[in-house]
Amino acid sequence: MKGSSPPSFPASLWRVIFGLLWLSGVVAGAFGDYLLHYAFRHKGSIRLLRAHWLQRHCRLALDIFRLQMRVSGPVPQGGLLISNHQSYLDVLVLSSIMPVVFVSKRELKYWPFIGWLAQLAGTLFVDRRRRTQVGQTNSEIQSALDSGLLVVLFPEGTSSDGRGVLPFRSALLEPAARRTHPLTVSCIQYAMDDGDPASEVCYWGDDVFFPHLLNLLKWRGFRVSVHFSPAPSVTTDRKELARHLRSEILRLRETNGP
Repeated sequence: MKGSSPPSFPASLWRVIFGLLWLSGVVAGAFGDYLLHYAFRHKGSIRLLRAHWLQRHCRLALDIFRLQMRVSGPVPQGGLLISNHQSYLDVLVLSSIMPVVFVSKRELKYWPFIGWLAQLAGTLFVDRRRRTQVGQTNSEIQSALDSGLLVVLFPEGTSSDGRGVLPFRSALLEPAARRTHPLTVSCIQYAMDDGDPASEVCYWGDDVFFPHLLNLLKWRGFRVSVHFSPAPSVTTDRKELARHLRSEILRLRETNGP
């Protein structure tokens, strides 16, 4: 059985009900906003506008969780951002800080709420099992970078329990290895006073989205720290660069704490 006991049932039940109603309102508002301002525009011409749209509604969604956030280091405004990955909340957290475009695994398209937001926001989806699509995604990443956007990549390829950082996959680091745009790393860390983030916040292993979301809504609040640091591209070799970027995130994790 995962994690420690949640708060008392009656209070937590009310929090879940209120949270679901709030979340439904955010989803409805985001959909209406998108239809009104973006649905009938050419997708390629409004990438930055859609990134701002995602930022607005991610901020509203985060309020549901009563999340306390601490941000340190220079917040990037463009280029490629390399981050560790622990939960679908990472998307809400990073989007709330600055307008971004995400690179994500194809499966995310079919997740409730998060996948829907991701598609409307212009997320670049990749099927890592198909080499030809990886090359196409690298071209799309480069195009987004060339247009001045901040692109977020989770090189672990999946989410983890947050107790460490999984080895990085290098297939999508080609744009970073070219050294044509700024490169930044970020380390996301969750903390709770009465529970274990690895069990209650992180979404990994055999977790199922909706039960995980309901459990998360039971908690009164928790904390997240996001640490940014510039990371000059020290090599044009993708595999070596992957190891270097991972070591930079581990350094941030050790020196800053949750």
